[in-house]
Amino acid sequence: MADASEKQPENVQGKWYVDINCIDCDVCRETAPNNFKQQTDKGYSFVYKQPETPDEIEQSQEALEACPVEAIGQDG
Repeated sequence: MADASEKQPENVQGKWYVDINCIDCDVCRETAPNNFKQQTDKGYSFVYKQPETPDEIEQSQEALEACPVEAIGQDG
């Protein structure tokens, strides 16, 4: 389970986030490309836009469930 106290610094403020356990597998960026981006220098993903539409929320939830290291969190 993702830890809100260990969020990546690039996450935009909101209930969705990626924590420091991200292994840069690309699952979230492929599943919810409108909401997740890669921090290329350090090799991890982060939430650059909080999900707003039903489709974005559904895709982000799918990414959360598919994350192999449970690095995606959703507090709310």
